[in-house]
Amino acid sequence: MDIKKSQQDLDSVSNDTKSNSRRDFFRKTAALSVTALAGTSLMASEEKGESVILEPQEWGTKWGDPVTKNLYGMPSKYEHNVTRRYTKLLASGNYRASIAVTPIQESMGIITPNGLFFSRSHGGIAHIDPNEHRLMITGLVEKPLVLTMKQLKRYPSVTRTHFIECPANGGQEWRGPQYNSVQFAKGFMSCAEWTGVYIKDILADLGVKPEARWMLAEGGDSSKMGRTIPMEKVLDDAMIVWGQNGEALRPEQGYPIRLLVPGWEGNLCVKWLRRLDFASEPWYCKEETSKYTVLKPTGKAIEHFYANEVNSTVTSPSPEIDWSDLEDGDIVEIEGLAWSGMGTITGVDISFDGGNTYKEAKLKGLVLPKCWTRWSYMHTYKKGEELLLTSRAMDDAGYIQPTIDQETSVVGVEAVYHRNAVETWKVEKDGKVTHVEVRSQLERKPNGELYVGGKA
Repeated sequence: MDIKKSQQDLDSVSNDTKSNSRRDFFRKTAALSVTALAGTSLMASEEKGESVILEPQEWGTKWGDPVTKNLYGMPSKYEHNVTRRYTKLLASGNYRASIAVTPIQESMGIITPNGLFFSRSHGGIAHIDPNEHRLMITGLVEKPLVLTMKQLKRYPSVTRTHFIECPANGGQEWRGPQYNSVQFAKGFMSCAEWTGVYIKDILADLGVKPEARWMLAEGGDSSKMGRTIPMEKVLDDAMIVWGQNGEALRPEQGYPIRLLVPGWEGNLCVKWLRRLDFASEPWYCKEETSKYTVLKPTGKAIEHFYANEVNSTVTSPSPEIDWSDLEDGDIVEIEGLAWSGMGTITGVDISFDGGNTYKEAKLKGLVLPKCWTRWSYMHTYKKGEELLLTSRAMDDAGYIQPTIDQETSVVGVEAVYHRNAVETWKVEKDGKVTHVEVRSQLERKPNGELYVGGKA
């Protein structure tokens, strides 16, 4: 079992302020329930520092702000630590080719607010006047054309809920845990409700030639991001979107339009979209040759490696939301997220011993294809007990989240992308939480090939 490195390289917002709303709810509810059953006065809670419930507070004795103060609503000032975060380790020399990651430990439900949706750019965030922006559609189509934003929005719109995940989510951990933080370990993803048009509906109007097998999507920012997508996906559920969670895209999400390729790696979801070109062969752009491939132990790379595989993580407890304030016997909810670019999550198991044994968790709320699925498990906390919390997810395509050694025995440890092995958090005796890895014994065949042997 390898323990994570220290956080000395993290140069972003401090985690000193812990989120404890869920823990407080169960702790205080349990305390008040005991008080009620015993017939004890509520004054007992005052002795525990709860006098605030018995005395008028300043905010309840004076006028609040007028409804005209913020015509675009803002979060409470007390949620100041719930932000995207960044680090130099994930920047390519500057913060224009970099990423800011989502605080998934603070997420509620399956929708990420627009202001917290993870942001990845390769040449900085472009600010585009929609009145001057155009979408050009060329190549092997019967009627090439250039569309204004108004013309594009005349096509029939659809609204769908999907996650977008950077294929490098968790990619810094192939050799071992790097961050004692669920936000940095798994926050390269978010989920939203998207509004736009299916590309297949535009092509039904333009006509696509039978020899068209690939589509190039090109961005209008300074990096001119280009990615190639097979026509099977284009004609399935690929979209051009202009709306996110009921409003226009934010600039960091590609305003005024971006590509959405549900379930597939986020780099394909080209932002600031300006051109779609159709051809019989892939383009082999920089981002799909030197980048966004998977290097195998043989030295050969896997190309056209698109769908984000079935995955899950525990979000609470985590290093950001630990159990250090729980008392023996407290009932606490273990929560997490599961997702699959292959289809719909069908189940999640939770392990307390690092994957030796599993129990079935409960799926919560909406369960949609290629979308975050929230899950939970109610647990009775035992003070001083060490736990190794590991989740594994399953989808309706028949895939089960692999162990670390199952994955690395096939792919090796030199990859960056598509790491979907199980994640483990160690709950220490004092309730603090540490990012760890639980490994099997890897053994070698006579020819040198690795395979998974017995548990360590």
